[in-house]
Amino acid sequence: MSQLMFTITGVINSTLFMKMKHPMSMGIILLAQTVYICIMTSAMAQNAWFSYILFLVFLGGMLVLFIYMTSVASNELFQTSKSVMWMMIPVLIMLPLMTTDPMTMFNNSEEMFPMDNQSEVWQTSSMFNYPNNIMTILAVMYLFLTLIVVVKITESHQGPLRSSN
Repeated sequence: MSQLMFTITGVINSTLFMKMKHPMSMGIILLAQTVYICIMTSAMAQNAWFSYILFLVFLGGMLVLFIYMTSVASNELFQTSKSVMWMMIPVLIMLPLMTTDPMTMFNNSEEMFPMDNQSEVWQTSSMFNYPNNIMTILAVMYLFLTLIVVVKITESHQGPLRSSN
């Protein structure tokens, strides 16, 4: 059931992407497609770190494109087409029907809470134990330093962004 739902979601996102004309709406659909791919990757992998990294890298790229788009075409109006609206109505009606399964609606078994398994909790917390915690702390410090550098470079009077007149 979930495989069918993910397949239909991917097809709908791809079809919506072809119907969009505005770059902002294309970016939103592309971001939804990335979330879809990250969820699929996380479901297939043993741990979800690869999908987290993939999503964060793609989100950073989308933010750069968003800044570029808003600085180049900041006054362009966002309009939706009627065909996209008519295409979204059946999707919004079918989505709750596809996601609710009457057999598992009130089932509180262990399959619904996969993090209760002690081996998976240990795998996640192993990066904070002694040999690996140094790399984690260095990665956090590097990302924080990079954040500070990017903020300082893109200040309103010194960066390559469009100046306010």
